[in-house]
Order: sequence, then structure tokens, then C-alpha cells
Amino acid sequence: MGLVLLSVLISASAAAASPGLPAVPAGKLVYMDFWASWCAPCAESFPWLNSMQAKYGDRISIVAIDVDSDPADGQAFLRTHPATFKISFDPQGQLAERYHIDGMPSTVIVDATGRVLHQHSGFYVDKAGDYEAAIEQAIKQSTKASAAPAGSVP
Repeated sequence: MGLVLLSVLISASAAAASPGLPAVPAGKLVYMDFWASWCAPCAESFPWLNSMQAKYGDRISIVAIDVDSDPADGQAFLRTHPATFKISFDPQGQLAERYHIDGMPSTVIVDATGRVLHQHSGFYVDKAGDYEAAIEQAIKQSTKASAAPAGSVP
């Protein structure tokens, strides 16, 4: 239900700006990174996100969500800061509102059911190890949940 809601919210907010919204495989964790073209820490985070995509992309889907009201601003940003992960657009801020995003960049990691496993605001290079630890913890939680017998509580 949660992932379906996530997909609906992303689709509803991005339809006008992004006709080819990237699909997230069913059952996969999602690392949502909310960003904007005017955000200097967002620019600093993209190389790190690229490295996380290379390292964990088989286990977690990284989706960077541009909250610029004008998608052209986000496209210009991406020409300077290329991404190897999926990009989506939320120009009306519906998805950002759903997750109570109040700063850029902000991260939300959700499991396959849409349950929030981790959330933080900001990007600091010296905290990159903490951010990666959150990814690893989410992967561990997800693996435990999927390995649990039916009807058991992880």
C-alpha cells in the first residue's frame, strides 16, 4: 500500500514535468533524496549518491526528487551535476509535503511497504559514513523482514 501511494504521489506531482517517471522495482527499498537546483549541499551530495548507486544499486533504488517549481532549473543543474541514479520531479511539492520535508537536501528511506526506515535533512561530507550506515541498516532490516516466516514479526 505504501509503495503504491508513493508511486501515485510521485506520478501525480511529476506527470506534467516528467513524462517518463522512473519505475521502482516492486519489493525494493527506496532512497529518496529531495533536492533543488539552488541548493549548494545538494550539488555536493550528487557525487556521493552516484557512488552509493554503484555500490548498493542492486539492493536499493536511489531516486533524487527535484522540488524546483520550474523543471528547467533542475535540468540545468543535472547538466552540471550528472546523476547515475533515477531522477523525478515534484514541482508542486506534494511528495515533499507527504514526508514533511523542510530543508534541502533531505533523505527518506522507505521499505517495500512504504514504511519510513530513516529520514534526515542536510548533507555534510563528514557525515557520509553515517548516511551510508543508514543505507546498510535499511538493507539489513529489509533482508530480515523478507527472510521472516509468514505471520512472524521481524
